[in-house]
Amino acid sequence: MIQSVSLIEASNLTKVFRRADKGPGLRGSLRHLAERRYVEHVAVDHIDLSIDAGEAVAYVGPNGAGKSTTVKMLTGILVPTDGDIHVAGRVPHRERIENARNIGVVFGQRTQLWWDLPVRDSLELLRDMHGMTQSRYDKSLERLDAVLGLADLLSVMARKLSLGQRMRADLAAALIHEPSIVYLDEPTIGLDISVKDRVREFARHLVAEGTTVLLTTHDLDDIEDICRRIIIIDDGRFVYDGDLESVKNTYARECAMHFQLAAGAPVASVSARLPEATVTLGDSERELIVTFDRFALSTGTVLNAVLPDGEVLDVSISEPAIEDVVRKVYAGELRLDPGNGKAAT
Repeated sequence: MIQSVSLIEASNLTKVFRRADKGPGLRGSLRHLAERRYVEHVAVDHIDLSIDAGEAVAYVGPNGAGKSTTVKMLTGILVPTDGDIHVAGRVPHRERIENARNIGVVFGQRTQLWWDLPVRDSLELLRDMHGMTQSRYDKSLERLDAVLGLADLLSVMARKLSLGQRMRADLAAALIHEPSIVYLDEPTIGLDISVKDRVREFARHLVAEGTTVLLTTHDLDDIEDICRRIIIIDDGRFVYDGDLESVKNTYARECAMHFQLAAGAPVASVSARLPEATVTLGDSERELIVTFDRFALSTGTVLNAVLPDGEVLDVSISEPAIEDVVRKVYAGELRLDPGNGKAAT
């Protein structure tokens, strides 16, 4: 039986930065000239990573956790201090040109457009750099225009683009050569809601076509819209690596139903019928909130417990989100075992 090889494979991947350890002021600088001292900072600490073709993986963690450093090693920008790394069978920092032809990268706070050129010229320069034929380029541009709405941007100087327009143009620049792997590093940072929705839709479109996507973001709505797998990293080490829905089902089970009633909310009687749930008043005496484990109680059971005590005018449900899990991990309230996804106590 032939085993499939992961498209992205890293083993024992490590990146250590050396920083000058100078004392304060001019005296410290002069002393450093005579006796150089350094401190080491481990940004990525012996991680193993395996991503198959067509996967959409969220790579999340607090600032300084090692996310961007990992992406820079995968793209060949940084050389690992230790460990092995292969992207589509290539070592990124040794085969940078070949690797670059197979990947697309979007850094939300940086642009790859030429600042004083129209967007069209930047894209045509990239066409030539990637050795694309005119017919292939035209087809790719037409496809990107259909999703990103590029027509009105092509003649505009990059420096005159709004943030949302620049992000759309940067996505086109990263994807014009039809890469099989796309790294999205904070792709929706600073964007308004409508533009975020457009970028997310496009990312889902890429995944549906079979493109491998690694998404680095602080916007947890991006994760739930695009990805099925999540990796949480902190202090350069994996905290969790597993299925997004599984981690939600295990650690974000709590659900809430909000009832607007015609008369006063019957907290006591509903509590008696639902001892497994927490029943509270909302912002008014006519709002009832029932919080429960969605795997222990069904919404139908909760509704039937409320109906006997009054007329229900409106019902809304607050579903759990991956944000609840990630927030607890960041706050130190929940520790996950990276091997099996079980919470550590």
